[in-house]
Amino acid sequence: MNFFDRLMRLDRRWVFLFLTVVCVAGYYVDYSIPIRVTKETRSIYDFIDSLPPGDIVFVAIDYDPSNQAELHPMTYAIMEHAFRKNLRIIFTALSQNGPGMADQAIRDITDSVALDRTYNGIEYKGRQIVNGVDYTFLGYKPYFSIIILSMGQNFRISFPTDYYGTPLDSIPMMRGVLNYDNVACLIDLSGGNITDAWISYGQGRYNFPLALGLTGVMTAQYYPYLNSGQVFGIMGGMLGAAQYERLADNPGLAIDGMRVQLPAHIVILLFIIIGNIGYFVTRRKVQLEGR
Repeated sequence: MNFFDRLMRLDRRWVFLFLTVVCVAGYYVDYSIPIRVTKETRSIYDFIDSLPPGDIVFVAIDYDPSNQAELHPMTYAIMEHAFRKNLRIIFTALSQNGPGMADQAIRDITDSVALDRTYNGIEYKGRQIVNGVDYTFLGYKPYFSIIILSMGQNFRISFPTDYYGTPLDSIPMMRGVLNYDNVACLIDLSGGNITDAWISYGQGRYNFPLALGLTGVMTAQYYPYLNSGQVFGIMGGMLGAAQYERLADNPGLAIDGMRVQLPAHIVILLFIIIGNIGYFVTRRKVQLEGR
């Protein structure tokens, strides 16, 4: 039995075990990966960075824990960037388990912004992020297409109160804020078909600037919307989040994750190549032996 015969009979559990070892080693070994920033990620960063203090960014956190590894780093990077620029944020979570994701991100970034930090050579003093002043979390409602349409008329139709039960009219930052006309842009972070609704019923109907943060497997199918100008930027998967962190000079979960993802992908590709070579060599051998 030659090498390829042994390879074709290899128990797949050895493959999974080897991949696990590579992932663990990639996490603990101290090394860095160069991150090349794409123009579609840079356009989102530049848009946020160019907004004057006090402007409102609408962040739709439309993903569940199953997409947390790819999309949570995007949420963290955008939130910290916006709060450091003294922008205000309106959050929604139209995915069923999205409120938990949003609540966790708000608590973590609120703690982070309280500390003095320097990003891209600019020193930012720590400050307290106040609910109702710096952000408003509207929460979750079912039937996302209807919710997206109704918010285009008035946020209060679908959300008369925020996630914590406070009437919107009693929230300082929501005074005079009626609908999408009062936000600078909307960034949808999504792991499902809610993105289609934001494009069709949100941007298509109300024509606000829309950017997308998507899981890696979703990204390619939304590039036609980028080329048509319906969205002004796209972040794709963990790599897109790592690019935003690099631009913001704020290394976080995504850049850490790339040190695991890259060697894991290389190992998977090697196994695919070796497996295909083994298959063709074995088939050729069988043909030559006349079996």
